[in-house]
Amino acid sequence: MVLSDRQLKILQAIINDYIATAEPIGSRTIAKKYDIGLSSATIRNEMSDLEDMGLIIQPHASAGRVPSDKGYRLYVDNLMNRKELTPEQAGFLFNLIQENFEDIESLMQETAKAISLITNYTTMVSEPRVLRMVIKHIQLMPYDESSIAVVLVTESKVIKNYVIKMKNPPDTDSLSNISLLLNKFVVGKDFADIDLGLLKLELAKMVGEGQPIISLIDTIWEMALEESTVDVYTSGVKNILTFPEFSDFNKAKSVFQALEEKDILITILGKGRTEELKIVIGEENSIDQIKDCSLIKAGYKIGNGLYGTIGILGPTRMNYSQVVSVLYEIEKNLNYTLRALRGG
Repeated sequence: MVLSDRQLKILQAIINDYIATAEPIGSRTIAKKYDIGLSSATIRNEMSDLEDMGLIIQPHASAGRVPSDKGYRLYVDNLMNRKELTPEQAGFLFNLIQENFEDIESLMQETAKAISLITNYTTMVSEPRVLRMVIKHIQLMPYDESSIAVVLVTESKVIKNYVIKMKNPPDTDSLSNISLLLNKFVVGKDFADIDLGLLKLELAKMVGEGQPIISLIDTIWEMALEESTVDVYTSGVKNILTFPEFSDFNKAKSVFQALEEKDILITILGKGRTEELKIVIGEENSIDQIKDCSLIKAGYKIGNGLYGTIGILGPTRMNYSQVVSVLYEIEKNLNYTLRALRGG
């Protein structure tokens, strides 16, 4: 599909205006508001051609035109210029990450909040997925009368916490000694390479055969390796209600339901390992509940072993240029910070 320069200018004017106002725009308004050097009659003729191409639509008989998903796709692929963040916005994102430098869970949560605050859209951030879980430290400690707590730290500085039910758990000193044995056996090794049978034999020598703590090792390993333990942090879910496109309760409810399901969130963000920024518009979404939305997402990673995804969800008339700029900035800062964490 080849568009003339003036058709491109008219399409860009329609998209920019609709992003800003959420109101259909007519040829007379374009002629007055945008300096493109064309009469309203000429603009009207070109708009008719753009409509025939499926790039704009007329929502009501007496209304102006609005962009279609196809029109937005042409815009983001060929017309959009990335909008630079203000120094204040860039500084805000940088400081946010530095303040949460040592705690990945807080870093992900605060990143989601910050992006949502700047863009006014809904943000999703998946915690880093560990492709190779090399253990740096493991600690067992009492939690309550019928549970123990397990704290697992990987070489990538990911901290995982588990609470496991157990009848008559060992006391603090016993769990400390067991932790010392576990660390001696597993530190520096990938979970997948650890011989659990041999580990349990060594543990039995310490605590005696048949002790419940021995069978608990299997539970710890299963919980640590289970992929569903990956968390997705969301922020600004209710922001969707601020857009007139979602004044219809059923339409908004559909989006809310999708954002409440962890499995759907993981599907939305994807399980790929790429850092490439991707824009998914309206009907291009594979999840039915968000086909009235656009999604912009990008990955972050540490070396080859740790990666996650940031996604921003909003109406199809979202400010693509601003969102792309925010994502590039946050991705740059996150990658730098997480690599620094990995390097100590």
